[in-house]
Amino acid sequence: MTLIVHHLNNSRSQRLLWMLEELELPYEIRFYERDRRTMLAPPELKQVHPLGKSPVLEDGRIKLVETGAICEYLVEKTGKLGPADHDQGLRDYRQFIHYAEGSVMPMLLLMLAMSKVPLLGKVAIRKVQPMVDTHLDYIEQVLASRPWFAGQQMTAADIMMSFPLEAATSRAGLGASRPASMAWLKKIHARPAYQAALKKGGPYDYA
Repeated sequence: MTLIVHHLNNSRSQRLLWMLEELELPYEIRFYERDRRTMLAPPELKQVHPLGKSPVLEDGRIKLVETGAICEYLVEKTGKLGPADHDQGLRDYRQFIHYAEGSVMPMLLLMLAMSKVPLLGKVAIRKVQPMVDTHLDYIEQVLASRPWFAGQQMTAADIMMSFPLEAATSRAGLGASRPASMAWLKKIHARPAYQAALKKGGPYDYA
């Protein structure tokens, strides 16, 4: 049965397309466009799920939201892109699957929101930036010590961490001063599955 992805342009749901390409699973994309004035998801997504958010994955009668939960579902479904079979790899895998949305993205979204507030927003960003830098320094330390977030092989944790690092290059000053992070981004962007997902997913400003 072909999976259905409800995909919003320029959003975190691009990660799901990449994961499906890595897994070589057949899928259909249903496209949704942001409101150009507010940049919010369109109301049509609420007809798919009450939260009105993307991505949503349909697998027959199963309907899932939250990218991390969807990634874990696909790992269980296929037996691929999971952690290495040892304690440390499993712990790192679980940590970064949840760290992406639980710790890093809230800070980046706060910076985005503050950037739209005149004057006071700039003051707030200056106060938030050190907290973001703490996360970016930690990520740099991890990627300087090993090739992937959960060890020696790519896992769904890397897919989850892709959007925070991509967003940080445009919102939070991630750049050449953190070479391991930038090399990791270059590595994932070169993957054939990533490139295939870009072609299918439509406009995506963070690649």
